[in-house]
Amino acid sequence: MKKKSPNRLEPAAPERQPITVGIIEELMKMPSSGDARAFTRLSSIEEAGRDSIVFAQDRKALDAALASDAGLILAPYELGAQEDSRVLTLKNPKYVFAQCAKYFEGFEKTFVHPAAIIDPAAHIGHGTSVGAGSVIEAGAHVGEYCKIGNNVTIHGSAVVGDYVLVQSGAVLGSLGFGYVRGENGKYLRFPQQGTLVIEDEVEIGANTTIDRGALGETRIGSGTKIDNMVHIGHNCRIGKNVIMAAQVGISGSCTIEDGAIFAGQVGLGDRVHIGPGVVLGGQGGVFPGKEVNGPGQVFAGTPAEPLANYLKTLARIRRLK
Repeated sequence: MKKKSPNRLEPAAPERQPITVGIIEELMKMPSSGDARAFTRLSSIEEAGRDSIVFAQDRKALDAALASDAGLILAPYELGAQEDSRVLTLKNPKYVFAQCAKYFEGFEKTFVHPAAIIDPAAHIGHGTSVGAGSVIEAGAHVGEYCKIGNNVTIHGSAVVGDYVLVQSGAVLGSLGFGYVRGENGKYLRFPQQGTLVIEDEVEIGANTTIDRGALGETRIGSGTKIDNMVHIGHNCRIGKNVIMAAQVGISGSCTIEDGAIFAGQVGLGDRVHIGPGVVLGGQGGVFPGKEVNGPGQVFAGTPAEPLANYLKTLARIRRLK
């Protein structure tokens, strides 16, 4: 792909089109009902109009939606068939609602803000937007249809895939925190000359920092979603579809396997291995070099242990008071 000027003019975005019931059925691979109704926006139940789509996860929400002016109501199968023709029953209405939002996002205009600083030796893919004050250094590669917020820094060591969202203030490819202590007590920085690879469809929250590898690479797997103010150290390997809530801190050389979930303020020491599907509760901590396994199992506390054991520990402590 040829490199484009940072201030390139993108083709005008197509005019926003309504979403039809047929499009929703196609997205969800459902049999076509032939329903041609169309809607132009998503909304909360309280603000719904005849042109809007809403979702209801339970009976209370469905009753409120039926009493509203909503044009289309997405509801779960388990609430049963409804006489109101506005209701479309689905396995996961909230997910379908999010798919509708993604459809509308396809009509957003892309641009590079004049106040962004993009080195001519950086690569910016087609359809990517870059916000005001962002800096993309020489050697950096940003893929197609990405959204780079305001005041983001992407260092030259970073390779960013397609359809990646980076919110304001994030820093990608910064130097890792690695030092060697000499006999004189002074610390000398260990070489930080590796790379950072962000795979496709990753989302990175505001003011999050992800370090480049020291001698190898740091890698964030496709589909992973990272909240605000998260730090990921050098040489970490984060799997696919991992979720990290705000203020998670991950030391260097950690491995987090596919589908793991971290609640807020989880902390990992260096060289920790988290197995696939593990769930770490809020403020959970894992000591350096340890391994945590158990798909779908919830761990809590520091050092992290299975939730049932953690709750027993808390009960024993309280009895000592």
